[in-house]
Amino acid sequence: MSSRASRKLDHLNHALVTGQARTHGFEDIRFVHNSIPEQHVDAISLTSQIGELTLSSPIFINAMTGGGGLRTEEINRQLAEVAAETGVGMAVGSQMAALREAGQQQSYRIVRQAHPHGLVFANLGSEATVDQAKKAVEMIEADALQIHVNVIQELVMPEGDRDFRGTWQRITAIVEALDIPVIVKEVGFGMSKETVARLADCGVAAVDIGGFGGTNFSKIENERRERRLAYFDEWGISTTCSLLEAREAKGDIAVIASGGIQTALEMAKSLALGAAACGFAGHFLRVLTESGQDALIAEIRTLQEDLRFLLAALDAESPLQLRDTPLVISGKTFHWAVQRSLTI
Repeated sequence: MSSRASRKLDHLNHALVTGQARTHGFEDIRFVHNSIPEQHVDAISLTSQIGELTLSSPIFINAMTGGGGLRTEEINRQLAEVAAETGVGMAVGSQMAALREAGQQQSYRIVRQAHPHGLVFANLGSEATVDQAKKAVEMIEADALQIHVNVIQELVMPEGDRDFRGTWQRITAIVEALDIPVIVKEVGFGMSKETVARLADCGVAAVDIGGFGGTNFSKIENERRERRLAYFDEWGISTTCSLLEAREAKGDIAVIASGGIQTALEMAKSLALGAAACGFAGHFLRVLTESGQDALIAEIRTLQEDLRFLLAALDAESPLQLRDTPLVISGKTFHWAVQRSLTI
């Protein structure tokens, strides 16, 4: 097994061991109760939009893995079958491994094979070239391309990148070259309004804010180091603060929430803070590995049902209407918003 494939398996194992920090900030967000909503749960539509992409619900399976041989192929097959059964979209993990080692391509292609009619997102790092982006999209007949940015992970990774020059130019070139939407995704350290606004200027269709509080890739990479870079373990912008930052950014760009989201209530709060959809990764991976596909299918259907209940309670006919729902924001999220001059 190559060192890259071995690293993929290390990431999976450490992600399951370290879990999710749950310091995402959602405890700081409260809905204002509506005593007399006028909704019928069965009439509520969960259909959502990420730019020009239509989702049956605001849930999708976010990028996790691929390129780690038979084990990651099996995980991606299972996730894709779950996505097909529940009608949700799915993103693959970074495809750079498959571009460098042809033998790893099936661990990604299996997603489109198992989910032939659903939304599938390709994925590459910000070091990718236009040619690599086109090949990644073609490999899985992708509906969109995620470009993940993970500077902190790379710095902590023993064999990680150290030269990040030219990232903006590469992102812009890929956006201009592809005829499908490009999504820029943080891997767990959040995004600022300045970054989101600049990505909008580049023509990026959506950002996945990947807030701090979910799977911590600094802790994962520190498990693989002899000398820990512990100062990066608490680095980043929480999921709720990142959503407020993105909402404040100028430009026409959709926002995807991720970073420790596990419940329908956290999803509803994300949507109320301006998210168009929510990506689930670590939570779904744990359910799948510990309890199997049927349990994950049941979990997604429960999330969909619970989201309908929450929409009904808040007098909203659709996820988009949650943006007009009154909120009370407290705690660290409130203090961050005040010091960053964000609208609350």
